[in-house]
Amino acid sequence: MADVKKDEFSLPAAALVPADGAADAAEVDNEELKLPPMPSLIIVLLNNLLLQISFFIIVSSSNVYAEELGGDATFSGIVLGIPTVFSGIALLPMMRYDRGGYKLPLHLSCLTSILGHIIYALAYPFGQLYLILASRIVGGVAFAMFMYCKRYCADPRIVGVRRRTTLAGWVVVTQGVGMTAGPFFGGLLFKIGFPNKWFNGLTSPGWVMAAIWAVFWVATTLVYREVPPAQPHADPSVEEIELAPLPAPVTEADGLHHRGPPHAEPMVSASPMQAPSAPKGAWGVAALMCWCAMTSFFVLGAWEANIPVFASNVHLPNSTTTLASPLSGVHFSPTGAGNFIALGGLIAAPLLLFNALHVARRVQDRYILLIGMASGFVGLVVFLSLLAARTTVGYAPLLVCWVAVALGFNVASTVTLSLMSKTLPPSVSVRPWSLKRVLGLEPEEKRKEIDLNGRTSLAVQYSNYCGRVCGAVWGGSGVKVGMLGYVGLELGLLGIVALGSWKFWRDMKAKTG
Repeated sequence: MADVKKDEFSLPAAALVPADGAADAAEVDNEELKLPPMPSLIIVLLNNLLLQISFFIIVSSSNVYAEELGGDATFSGIVLGIPTVFSGIALLPMMRYDRGGYKLPLHLSCLTSILGHIIYALAYPFGQLYLILASRIVGGVAFAMFMYCKRYCADPRIVGVRRRTTLAGWVVVTQGVGMTAGPFFGGLLFKIGFPNKWFNGLTSPGWVMAAIWAVFWVATTLVYREVPPAQPHADPSVEEIELAPLPAPVTEADGLHHRGPPHAEPMVSASPMQAPSAPKGAWGVAALMCWCAMTSFFVLGAWEANIPVFASNVHLPNSTTTLASPLSGVHFSPTGAGNFIALGGLIAAPLLLFNALHVARRVQDRYILLIGMASGFVGLVVFLSLLAARTTVGYAPLLVCWVAVALGFNVASTVTLSLMSKTLPPSVSVRPWSLKRVLGLEPEEKRKEIDLNGRTSLAVQYSNYCGRVCGAVWGGSGVKVGMLGYVGLELGLLGIVALGSWKFWRDMKAKTG
């Protein structure tokens, strides 16, 4: 009896694998559900949070800071928008030297954030207006890490296809928390004041954030572990293809032994010489996601810039008229405007958290996009209705509209990159243009494999930047051009999203999670 048991448990490992391919299915599931190391993931998410706080913490006091040093509201607007420009400029050289990893951008974001905040704090004691601008230019290099945070959460080397939307949801949670905490703490530090030449209500955001970034840099150095390098797939030459051994013929017995489950579709593997091609309609979905990313950040940036103007009495130079809308029933100081923006983010934060914890795991990306855009659409339509009725927009109605807009477009931005990464393969093989190939001096089979994850991340980030900059300009001009036209343009951008979604709805279907 003992011998029988011994023989029973001495079977080869291959005999324990079910013939129906269950082991292969389990391996595929594990690959689809994989996650990066938790400490490294937390570092990336915290980096995104601190970058958002750094971006928004000066919103409450930048206008007063510029006026104290001899600037005006226009200069303050430039200070708020200039980091995005230099962030976009810094992305291309940074991607050239990052070697497909994240350690270099992480350390560079910490270094430039510290330097930028210190320069910002030194502008007041030295009385130099343009030090504020210089500080935001230096900090703009750090904001290039926004793209890497998104790319990290959709990187196929460390994140399975059923986990990308979930991690993108957490990126949006930190984005919403930073958008809330930045204006709040900036307004709080401004209100406390600290009557000191070096440390006061204007300079304290710079000193505090520089100290926080220094501590975070130490934690990043100790905790973060780099992702494994990408394995390049070298294209074999023509001679290597000709000398490659032919596969052995498959006998009937072999076919029976390796046969999969009945009625199963044959597995089609990509050629080792060529990366898988993108499915039909995938490029249309990619273009639509870039437009959705631009639209989301355009509307968010426009509202963040418009709320302080719409709800304040700002006198135009050499004029007795005011810039504030006559339909605004509230009057915000810079601190009050920052607190109002933060309150909207605070109300939306639990719902963003619910989206990351539950909705992103169970609902398809296209439905999440639909829900987000619908919420933003409701907020815009209600606001437009109040303006068209010529009624005074009070605090509560304005807050309801802002919460709907902030929640909706933050949720919509969750799926832009994750859906692209699910519909497009990690890489594609293309024939690079060359004069030698045109003249027939090199073989037609020579192809180049292009990493799509980095390029799609870059496309989405540039779309975000474009929306953020143009939205901020449009929001600041909203009262001048007319609030009905201001909201109408945003609804027009949203209409293009609706048409694109109707066109590519079937192509947008992807795995959940």
